[in-house]
Amino acid sequence: MSTHATVSTTAPPDSPPVDRRRWWALAAICLSVLVLGFDGTILNVALPDLAVQLHATTDQLQWIVDAYLVVFAAAMLPAGLLGDRFGRRRLLVGGLVLFGAASLVGTLVHSADTLIAVRAVMGLGGAFIMPLGIAILPSLFAPAERPRAVAVMTAGMAVGMPLGPMLGGLLLNHFWWGSIFLINVPLIVVGIVACLWLVPESRDPSVPRVDMLSAAIGVVGLAALTFGIIQGPTDGWGSATVVGSLVAAVLLLGGLVWRERSQPHPMVDFALLADRVYRWSTIASVLVSFSLMGALFVLPQYLQSVLGNDALGTGIRLMPLMGGLLVAARAAEKLVEKLSVRWVVSVGMLIVAGALLLGATTGVSDGYGLTATWLSLLGFGMGFTMVPAMGAAMAALPDDRAGVGSGLLQTLRQSASAIGVALLGSLLAGAYTARLDTGHLPAALAKTAQGSVSAAQAVATQLHDTALAASAHAAFVHGMDLVLLACGIGSALSAALLALRMPGVRPAARTEEEVGTDTAGTDTAGTEEVAGAAGTGGAGQFLT
Repeated sequence: MSTHATVSTTAPPDSPPVDRRRWWALAAICLSVLVLGFDGTILNVALPDLAVQLHATTDQLQWIVDAYLVVFAAAMLPAGLLGDRFGRRRLLVGGLVLFGAASLVGTLVHSADTLIAVRAVMGLGGAFIMPLGIAILPSLFAPAERPRAVAVMTAGMAVGMPLGPMLGGLLLNHFWWGSIFLINVPLIVVGIVACLWLVPESRDPSVPRVDMLSAAIGVVGLAALTFGIIQGPTDGWGSATVVGSLVAAVLLLGGLVWRERSQPHPMVDFALLADRVYRWSTIASVLVSFSLMGALFVLPQYLQSVLGNDALGTGIRLMPLMGGLLVAARAAEKLVEKLSVRWVVSVGMLIVAGALLLGATTGVSDGYGLTATWLSLLGFGMGFTMVPAMGAAMAALPDDRAGVGSGLLQTLRQSASAIGVALLGSLLAGAYTARLDTGHLPAALAKTAQGSVSAAQAVATQLHDTALAASAHAAFVHGMDLVLLACGIGSALSAALLALRMPGVRPAARTEEEVGTDTAGTDTAGTEEVAGAAGTGGAGQFLT
């Protein structure tokens, strides 16, 4: 269908792109990755509906989120290498087809376990869409145009996050829960046609071969770690299943690190972390991703099941978070120019801590006013932390390492997100179950009510049991406060750590000699290092 010849990535770096429709091609790529932004935020709004309509327990809700994140994180690096070797456009389209097909199947499932499997397949499709969309840009744009192209891609991806909750709420108010996945299909069809028509093929046959054994170890190890954490509150932390899963995870992930460090051309290049700027910027991104996922897991359930909002109302009430994030993301670049990445990121993390600690004071009788206040602060803190940190991480790398560095950064972020949902969801489940009073209920109904606050609310409505509803609300708010308290304390400690250890990065270009010295293992990054990308590439990668 395409009329384009294959574009070689070995062309001179300063040569102008041959394709005059490159900006239309960029629009096609933006449309392709937009669906990932929609999917994440729409799903969070739908969690209370899934708990009721699919009878999903809290640990199953955790897996509906984490099945996607685990596969996405572990498959992203091999997906990028496969695209480099066999054709980026070809596998980008393949990822869109897989994501679309899984979305279509997701609209038809009738059980939480089947939906978990569908989400895993969607994660595999997303693993091809995200890195290959970014990897195509150098074959389309000369270096002088790339910052503008990245900025356009950032704006395109940014649209998905704030619109996701509102669109999800609108769909759930008028259609069944499967509509949140069905909306992906027309977007993907248009994206596939646009990519085939406008985006030229590109590849780099010289890349290292894909190490399928390492990829398999990564998937199984991360899944074992997530499974052990999620099952801990249900089966007991001392049970053979939980202990065995956690031990297996440590052995597998430790073996993966050892294997990759011993390979001459590793798929996961941990040597990149020897660069001090890249290492600490990556740590900042990972820490804030952990806290964000904890907040996004508990908030929709609180807004819908405790405060009584419908799905659309829940989506609208999440807007202060998105608004604060987008405003701060724009302001972060100017602040970095006046201060440094270290201080902007450290202050941003401190704002995140303050917001979460304020949220941890929520009581059952509190209305939405308190939530809107700390959500806005959380958005500001996220924008000041994530955007400059990710921009500094990518700017710290030479051009020929940018693709590998981006893949490692995203893999660590997504892994932290999966672990965050597992750990914090388990904390929520344990606190909720311990506080919930179900002594007056039959055993079957008591077990249902213990599954989630949404299920308890449904049982209370069916039985006209106001005492059960009050107990469920109080138990959930207690668990939510513990989650936010843990995230707040962790964020405060992270702010102090980053202020002490993160290099004082200023927007001056690093020389290749400086990068090479750091990457070789000398930990001597100074205050005058790197960063022009604080407000472009970093924001784009975060918003996916």
